[in-house]
Amino acid sequence: MTPSITPISRRRTIVATTIGNALEFFDFTVYGFLALVIGKLFFPTFDSYGQLLLTVATFGVGFIMRPLGGIVIGAYADRAGRKKAMTLTIFLMALGCAMIAVAPTYAQIGVAAPVLIVLARLLQGFSAGGEVGASTTLLVEHATPANRGYLASWQFASQGLGILLGAAVVGGLSFALGPQGMESWGWRVPFVLGMLIAPVGMYIRRHLEESLDVEVEPACAAPRRSSLSEVCGEHGKTVLSAILAITGGTAAAYVVTFYMPTYAVRQLGLPPTVALFGAALTGLLSFALSPLVGLLSDRVGRKPLIVWGRVALMLLIYPGFLWLNMSPTPAVLFTVVGLLSIALVVQTVPAITMLPEMFPKHVRASGMSLVYSVGVSVFGGFSPFVSTWLVNATGSKLAPAWYLFAMTLVSFIGLLWLKDFTGKDIDDAAAHRPDVEPSSRTARA
Repeated sequence: MTPSITPISRRRTIVATTIGNALEFFDFTVYGFLALVIGKLFFPTFDSYGQLLLTVATFGVGFIMRPLGGIVIGAYADRAGRKKAMTLTIFLMALGCAMIAVAPTYAQIGVAAPVLIVLARLLQGFSAGGEVGASTTLLVEHATPANRGYLASWQFASQGLGILLGAAVVGGLSFALGPQGMESWGWRVPFVLGMLIAPVGMYIRRHLEESLDVEVEPACAAPRRSSLSEVCGEHGKTVLSAILAITGGTAAAYVVTFYMPTYAVRQLGLPPTVALFGAALTGLLSFALSPLVGLLSDRVGRKPLIVWGRVALMLLIYPGFLWLNMSPTPAVLFTVVGLLSIALVVQTVPAITMLPEMFPKHVRASGMSLVYSVGVSVFGGFSPFVSTWLVNATGSKLAPAWYLFAMTLVSFIGLLWLKDFTGKDIDDAAAHRPDVEPSSRTARA
């Protein structure tokens, strides 16, 4: 722990990280809320199902680059510091936003239009892959053993804030401009906003207090072992277990938050604005409840909350989808989304805290970034695509519920193999040896 970290600097870190991360997730996720409009403009040669499938696939394409971004930016964060890595990610995310904002449509330049969108999503995915690892690691390293869950919870809270802003902006524009206005020019506004607010995030992050003591290596020093090889070589079992453990949470997060608006419009016939405000509710609950769940995880432990949250999610998934299909009204949508979101927060906050706790400090950002980006890429980003395909392939509107149930069940396997570091010293020299139980440490001021 860096000695200069004080309660005041922790609060400053929470504010700065939350604002910056919220801006990043606004930029990255707003694409998902515009799936139907973008499908018409960039994939007009396909039928409505083909447009939707290609648009959610393009949303998923952004996740293909997340493991690479996690590896590259995570290693950079472990060498140059968390603050520099986080400043880089927000610049790259804004650049991807700018590319989408000015991209000509298919009617203007033909097949080159969707190619530009894919390239922009790849760039945003690369950025997002490094963002979560660096920012969560920074929060964890500013914490004491007694409040790590609370500080790390602001990572997920900031994601909720970004989602809330994205859904509110798209929903407000859709209500004000109508379908014609959105297809004409309104869809570009959120990406322009994302591009313009990036300098604010970069300025805030430059004034963060670094949590890693960056050492200058002498010119004659032997080459350091790469972070990736050390993480995979010495912590391979932890990496695989952690990836498996987060599958259920990431699949649920992206179905509830990003697929639900499309599902509500296409399958249930609800107005787009109602569906988007349902997504905004998810963001609001994530932002409001995450710090409370973080505090609770510091008291009762990470694993118990994850188990309770996942059991609740499994019990709610099928009845929720069934009720929504039997009574597709705004009130039912908000109720189902709200209940699923609460269960999601209860399991995700302690899970996202556990990930950086699994690795020693000199490879912590790399390990966290690799696990999170791979798990989210494979099981999260393509969840809207898989759900869309399953509904069409099976003819059942309840197919996404069974998919989430199965993914949540599988994720329990990885959880069994992970240590719970609640209240323990994660910087102890022997803490991450498989044969040693981490020691407790009295909380620091």
